[in-house]
This record gives sequence, structure tokens and C-alpha cells, in this order.
Amino acid sequence: MPILLALDASSSACSAALLLQREGHEATLVSRFALTPREHTRRLLPMVDEVLAEAGIAPSALDAVAYGRGPGSFTGLRIAAGTAQGLAYGLERPLLGVSTLEALALAAHRRDGVEHAVTALDARMGEIYVAAWRCRAGATEALLDEAVLAPQRLVLPALDETADWYGIGSGWALRDAMPAAVQAAVTRFDSTAEPAAEAMVLLAARDFALGMRPAPHESQPIYLRDQVAWQKGG
Repeated sequence: MPILLALDASSSACSAALLLQREGHEATLVSRFALTPREHTRRLLPMVDEVLAEAGIAPSALDAVAYGRGPGSFTGLRIAAGTAQGLAYGLERPLLGVSTLEALALAAHRRDGVEHAVTALDARMGEIYVAAWRCRAGATEALLDEAVLAPQRLVLPALDETADWYGIGSGWALRDAMPAAVQAAVTRFDSTAEPAAEAMVLLAARDFALGMRPAPHESQPIYLRDQVAWQKGG
């Protein structure tokens, strides 16, 4: 069974998590999480060392490395990508990029049983990074592709009227700027939630089990805003 390490620095938070799945034993999940604005470079590798030490795992025992590939803070994504790539290159292991927005949805599902999640992060410049998900039995399904847009332009996927939407992430601090239909549908939200490696390592384990083994140089951060600017320029 695989041993996976995930790390994240995509927001104000910094985190690392290790998932150990031994045959015939329950999975062990060890994690560290702290709100450390502007201290990611200093805190990230010590967190990695801490989770490895607590689990009694040498870096050479890892089967893959994962990281929060975005969207999120440009600087934070570069820090996480650089750190993760350095580890993966040094260990000659695959590097899995995990969506920060999907990680927010999975964490809410595991913690609070959320079934329909709209995850949004503050993208600055009056915009949000946003996606929507259906969460069932510990799994996530995308209902709205990741995008960067003004909160006024957010439109929820068409589901039956019984769908109970939950808003998660810093983008929900801009809820008052969202359309009235969105505000009426999303009555519960948590604008303080941050992406965390604990959910990311579970998503990475899913992808690893599906046979995904990207080389370190193949995994790149997802900025979204850069992609939109490129499309407009093209």
C-alpha cells in the first residue's frame, strides 16, 4: 500500500500531511497545519520533517509526493511547487498536483457531511477562484469547472431545489457581491476555511490508485488568471 506525502502553501495557511496505508491495517494520517502568512518558506520543510518523524517514515519510503497546485496565492503556489518538486526529484518519485478547491470541498464533506459545496478563494482584484462539487461517500465530483471571475458573475449548477449548498473558502467574504440567486441558495458558508494538505493527501491517494504517476517536471501550478489572460491575448 502506498505512502504519500502532501504539502500546501496556497493560502495564508501552511500544511503538510502523510498518509500511510499498510496491508491489513487501518490507514494512518499524520498532519500539521498553521496559519503562517509570509512564513511559508520557513515553515514548510520543518512541517514535512515533523510528519515523517511522527509516522516513523524515512523520505526514501515515500511512494509519491503531492502538493496544492492551485488556484491560490501566486507566491505560495511557487513555494509549494518548488519544495515538492525538489523532494520528488531528489527521491525520484512521482509528483501529484491537487486542486486546492477540491481539497476544500473534501475537507468540508469529511468534517461536516457537506454534500453540495461551492468552494471559493479570494483571487484579489475583485475576483474569486471558484468551483462546485457533489460530495458522497468520501468522494468528490466536479459540478462546475474551476474558474476565476467576478463574484457578480457566479452562477450555480442547475440541480433540484432540494440541493443544500454550502459555501467554503475566503471567497465567501465577497458573498454580498454575488447574485441574489446565489445568496438565496447558499445560506450556509465558512469564509475562514483554508486549503489543507490533510485533504490533499487523500485526493493524491485516489489519483495514485488510478495509476497517475506524473514525473516532477510534468506537474505545474494552476494559476487560472494567467490562463484567462493568455486566452484573451490569443
